[in-house]
Order: sequence, then structure tokens, then C-alpha cells
Amino acid sequence: MLDKRNIISVVGLGYVGLPMAAIIASRGYNVVGVDVSAAVVERTNTGVSHILEPDLDIVVRSTTSAGMLRAQLTPEPADAFIIAVPTPTCSDHAPDLRALESALASVAPVLKKGDLIVIESTAPVGTTVRAVRQLETLRPDLTFPLQMPNCSDVQVAYCPERILPGQTLRELTDNARIIGGADQRSAERARELYGIFVKGEMVLTDAASAEMSKLAENAFRDVNIAYANELSVICHRLDVDPWKVIELANLHPRVGILSPGPGVGGHCIPVDPWFIVHSAPEYAKLIRCAREVNETKTTFVLERIIDKTKRMIEPVVALLGLTYKPNVDDLRESPAIALAEQLVKYPKITLLAVEPHITALPASLQQSKRLTLTPLKEALQVADIVVVLVMHNAFKAIEASALSEKIVIDTVGLVRR
Repeated sequence: MLDKRNIISVVGLGYVGLPMAAIIASRGYNVVGVDVSAAVVERTNTGVSHILEPDLDIVVRSTTSAGMLRAQLTPEPADAFIIAVPTPTCSDHAPDLRALESALASVAPVLKKGDLIVIESTAPVGTTVRAVRQLETLRPDLTFPLQMPNCSDVQVAYCPERILPGQTLRELTDNARIIGGADQRSAERARELYGIFVKGEMVLTDAASAEMSKLAENAFRDVNIAYANELSVICHRLDVDPWKVIELANLHPRVGILSPGPGVGGHCIPVDPWFIVHSAPEYAKLIRCAREVNETKTTFVLERIIDKTKRMIEPVVALLGLTYKPNVDDLRESPAIALAEQLVKYPKITLLAVEPHITALPASLQQSKRLTLTPLKEALQVADIVVVLVMHNAFKAIEASALSEKIVIDTVGLVRR
């Protein structure tokens, strides 16, 4: 049984790991956060959140001040380890599990009998089994669930994160959780761990089902977004207002078309469907097609912008929003960033990026001399073309008169609203 004498380690202090570490620490448990970034470790230890998330800075500050949360670069012995490191895809869309494998390797030397490891990182089916095999090799002096089901020295489980940036603290506690154990005992011990802070339902299953359930959730969303994005492209070609079409279609009681955008971003939806495609490429036809539709939507927006600039000598283009969703500072897999990276290749275009939630451009854009981070008011004054990419609250206050003499390319329906 876990009690407040136990130490809980969270490996990876990113958008999932840091909020989780802070929440657990706020429940009175000693939490050690581990991250490969010295800057993240330093900021955390000074009580500063490196992530823009409502109320997270308060929880981090209070738990570090109370001595319940501290961060370091390498793991130390603990009683439970939660691994929440990035699991992106490679250039060919194959899963890149190097960070997860590295995290497991760093934890292995400090494991002892009675420990629990839970993987939070979204990963392909079979990852938990591979993790157990890796640990078996690294620590032959300990037993693991595949060797001795329900009576091993160390238990291993998989519990995929289910959070929405901007609502992370609430969703960490309120959302239902799927807990997949490498064996039954592992699942039960993981449920005990998550019971520290989760108020939502916790469903126990096997590891493979838990892994697939997370991928299925995000692939489902990707397919639905792809329909909206493809519909918006068709409407544009037919000179029909897609927002009006969706609004009218959604009057049907069994229709709920989503809102289109410039593509799909974030740490889950652009990545997770590829894990399914990679595992069963001959069968994942719809899932692959949806991914391709959403990726090419960004290209469609680029083509619209370039088409509008052809009639201008030195056009100034304002990009309203760089994050992947409204009102956060999260730039991961953002279609707006992908669009900006293509636009800076056009030498005659001056680009003004308006993003109220960041203070510096991402590394991929910092070297461009034709792109500057610009305040909204200034950008609207000098831009010839205004491209709305994110529905930030700050943009909802734009007066119609500020756009009356501009060419506006609205990818999210802001102007119509």
C-alpha cells in the first residue's frame, strides 16, 4: 500500500509530467521530478512552471516551497515511477521510442523489489511488453511480470494520458483513466497510485488494450477533423461558405460536423494515428487517408496565401496565431508553424507573426530575417494580407474596421463569428 512515506518519481517534466508531479505533491506525497533539461530542472526547483497552464504555476510554487516537489537530472531510488516522456514519429512516420527507452534505462539502475513503473507516454501496441523485456535485460537480478505474473519483484503498467492543454489540472483529476497492466497485480497497483489524485473512473485492462485505446481515441478525432477540413476545401472550390454549410448541416439531430482549421496540431492527434498505420499498414486505409487530408490542408492554406501575394510587389502577411490551439503557448506539431516555415522561403514576402502567448519565436523560425514576432495592433496596421490561424481570445476583439481594407484568409471562422 502506498502511503505518504513513499517517494514517487515522475520522469519527464513536460506538458504531462510537470502537472502530474505537482498534483501528486499537492496531495502530500514526496515527488522527485526528473528531466534531461537543466533549464527545466532549475525552473522547477525555483518554483517556476516552464509551461503556460492555468493555475499550474501556483501548484508548482506551493509544492516546491513546501519541499514536496523537487527536480533533478537523473533518477534516484523511489517507490513508484511514472514515465511521461515524448514519443514522436520519425520522418517516415515510424514511432520514435528513443526517449522512452532512454528513460527506462535511466530508471533501471535504481529499481528495487516492490517498485512500480507506469508508462504514461502514448506509444504503439506492444510497447509495455517491450519495456518489460528491456528491464529484464538491464536488471537480471530482479523479476518482472512477464517472467512471474502477479508475483514479480517489480510491477509494470501502462496508463495513457488524457489531458487537454489549457485544462490540464482539471482533466488530470476528473477524467476517466484506462490502466493496462503487464499483469493483474501491476494494474491493481497502478490503480492505487492513480487513486492519489484521480477522481474519475479507473478501468483496469491488459496493457495492449490500453495502448490501443489511446491510439483509437485520437485516430477517431483525426478522422472527424479530416472530414471537416476536406469539406472546407471543397466549399472553397465551389465558392460556398463552409461555416454556413456546417452550421446548417448540424441542425440535423444526428450530425455534428467539427470546425475546420489550417491542419491539425498538438502532441497527440498528428502523431498517434501513424502508430496504428505503422502497425497495420495494409488495413489502416481510412486512418492513413485522414492523416494525409489533415496534413495537406496546411498546403492548401499556403497555396491560397501565395496566390494572393502574386498581385503584390512586396506583400506584408500577418499570421494571427502560431500555437496549435487557442489560448495556450503550446507549439507542438502546430500547422501554423509548419505554414510559417514554408512562407519564409518566399523572399519577397514580409511575415509578421502575432502570437500573444509566446515571447520568442521557435528555433525553426528564429533565423529568418523576413519574419518577426509583432504585436497585434501593429500587424493589423501594416499588413496587406491577414491570415487567421488560431481562434485566440485576443483576436476575437478585432474590430471589423481593422480588416476592411485587408485581404483576409480566415482558416478558423473567426471573422464570420
